[in-house]
Amino acid sequence: MADPYAVHNNPPSKATAERKSRPADLPQGQQKIRRRNRTIASCLSCRQRKLKCDKQVPCGNCQRFQRDCLYIAPALDTAAQQKLAEIKDRLGDLEETLERDVARRAAAKSGSDRSSVVPKIEDEDDDYDHLSPDDEQDPEPSPLGMFDQVYDNDADDGLMDLGIQLGKLRMSDRVGGLVRPKMSDELNAKLRSANHKSQNLYCQRHGYSDSTVPWQPGTVSQEPFLNPGPDFIVPSSNLFFPDPMTAYFLPPRHVADRLITQYLNAVHPVARLVHQPSFERQYTMFWSNLTNGTITPAPIQAILFAAMFSAAVSLPNDTAASFSEMSKHSLVDRLREMTEFMLSRANLLRTTKIDTMQAFIIYMLPLCRTEISRAHSALVGTAIRLAQCMGLHRDGTTFGLSAVDTHVRRLIWYQICFLDVRTCEATGPRPQIRREEYDTKLPLNVNDTDLMSASPPVDDLPYWTDMTLSKLKFECYELIRQLWVDMQRMDQKKLSLTSVLNRIKKFRATTEAKYSPLVQGNTPKQVLAKQMYRASSNRALVVILQRYAVGTNYPMPERLRNLLIEACMGTVEAGVAMETRPELATWAWYRGAILQYHAAVLLVFEVYARPEMPEAARIWSSLDYIFETPPQSSMTDKAEGIIITLRDRLEKYHSVRKLRATADVQSQSSPGPSTSSQLNTPISAPHMTRSAQTFTTPTMVYSQLPHTEQGPASDASGSHTGVNRDSSTDPGMEAVANMDWVSDILGSLYIVDWICFAN
Repeated sequence: MADPYAVHNNPPSKATAERKSRPADLPQGQQKIRRRNRTIASCLSCRQRKLKCDKQVPCGNCQRFQRDCLYIAPALDTAAQQKLAEIKDRLGDLEETLERDVARRAAAKSGSDRSSVVPKIEDEDDDYDHLSPDDEQDPEPSPLGMFDQVYDNDADDGLMDLGIQLGKLRMSDRVGGLVRPKMSDELNAKLRSANHKSQNLYCQRHGYSDSTVPWQPGTVSQEPFLNPGPDFIVPSSNLFFPDPMTAYFLPPRHVADRLITQYLNAVHPVARLVHQPSFERQYTMFWSNLTNGTITPAPIQAILFAAMFSAAVSLPNDTAASFSEMSKHSLVDRLREMTEFMLSRANLLRTTKIDTMQAFIIYMLPLCRTEISRAHSALVGTAIRLAQCMGLHRDGTTFGLSAVDTHVRRLIWYQICFLDVRTCEATGPRPQIRREEYDTKLPLNVNDTDLMSASPPVDDLPYWTDMTLSKLKFECYELIRQLWVDMQRMDQKKLSLTSVLNRIKKFRATTEAKYSPLVQGNTPKQVLAKQMYRASSNRALVVILQRYAVGTNYPMPERLRNLLIEACMGTVEAGVAMETRPELATWAWYRGAILQYHAAVLLVFEVYARPEMPEAARIWSSLDYIFETPPQSSMTDKAEGIIITLRDRLEKYHSVRKLRATADVQSQSSPGPSTSSQLNTPISAPHMTRSAQTFTTPTMVYSQLPHTEQGPASDASGSHTGVNRDSSTDPGMEAVANMDWVSDILGSLYIVDWICFAN
């Protein structure tokens, strides 16, 4: 019979031996925590009082002081002891990780180099286990992309700060939200590092006035590339310093009725800001007051004129003259002037009325679309401060407001949040609104009529409602807002790329589980919701991963590049679908507010470096539309023409704007040899990893979705992204290129990809 009080000296486990063999990497003089896995033989009473126990039953001390003498259970069996040892070893490993983290933080404060190895930092969203030591090394972002920009004093302020136009692409100082002052040098590097010699006329002439040049990118859009495009609407100072109105412009009743109908059909679903029954009552009251000679309050008039202005912006170019006897441009200008006049009459800068703020945001939404200047950004900043002064950042339920008032306040606040992110991407530098600074809840997924009932709903309804599309957009942009904060934390080594990918993974899983049952139908609005989600969710990945794609010292890991290219394709395809599908034509005017085509530039780089990639035809089906290139021309020639045209136009724009670059960017404006070798690396087979294949495998395919022109079939393995590279060409990056954590995360990241673009 085994002695229950015998001390069991078990050999150390394998994990313990490995842990003891690793260097502690601790500050000098700090002892490493050591443990002994020994059996406790003393009774609990003596152990608590630190008395010498004679190990009798009961012991002498407990007999003397009349205490209960209790011993722990007999020794565990071998399997249980091994399990306990493993648990203790894991605890020890965790303590070592924390100790290393503290040591590196202390070293960083004393000026030591922090760029060698980034410690793995756990975040609330970082729930992935079993990372190997090499996986803790995140790729370094490109120094060529910055958050802030600086200009020389002799810059030309007379030039519109809208950037350049190439086809349907508008590119300013910021590309994908980041400032790239040496973008033209990056384009030159791409041309030099290509692994093929093109006979394109662009390479021969470097000019576009020669009549023998068969085509140019952007031939459909003939406007000068530095001038504002047709979507640009500049605000005037009448908002704050109104000029005397020479003529009060009120459209006839039939024109106003047509505009309000257009607003409810084309603007209200994608830029929702009113409670429709209340809005219709205000419109009816306005005409009744006009008939009776009563003056309607200025905030209500501002709402109605802002709605008619938004409706005029959303009209097709040839529609306005058919019912208003005015061109669209004239109608938009007259209604814009009236809206600004009414906002000034409503005392915009000192107002406390929700109606005035509501009218101001209705007026701002059609302005902030494809082309945004700093004037728009300044107005959005004004709206943010006015909204905070009015308490819109606090939820209406906190103050006991009615369901309709609470709903309208939430709509206004989250549209302001959307404008904050949109103007930040265009003019920078970062979103002004932080998530911890407001507690306003998202609007409920309910119909407008439900809020007028005696007992309005307090939770989301489990089916498609009037609010579903807008709420989905708000949630996607809240993710993008958080990603801007995450990028700063990643630069400060406070957050790992793993954590950010996990955040996106969790968001996609949660959002798709929530909204998938709601978009089972095939109505135009549900199709729009699918495309809008596809564009926004893929753009979240582009926002994070674009920093590792171009201008880095080492090639991007293969799996991350596969993910980035597929995300770029999903983004531009969704944008093209929103503009070209007949059932979505009503809302095509708002595409520029949802996404820009900056991701198309990365796709041009890919098809130029690897024109034979399996996805080239699929990519060019979107690029031909975006850059207005002829489909029948050579893919290599088209890509080269786009890059050269883009380079020359950016050089012209930057020479006028005098954008300055930091010393780091100046020293690295020409990518190193690793970038060139990355482009020249042969394509390995198979063309796609298992994790990237999972990305394109939706679990819920909407086969009833209307089909557009179908691209070529993918390869036999079902791959869509033939962008693999042989990491053996750069042995120093072999560990980074084989990042298993990326494979496992991406494998789960896109299993639930319920948005299927029906090619």
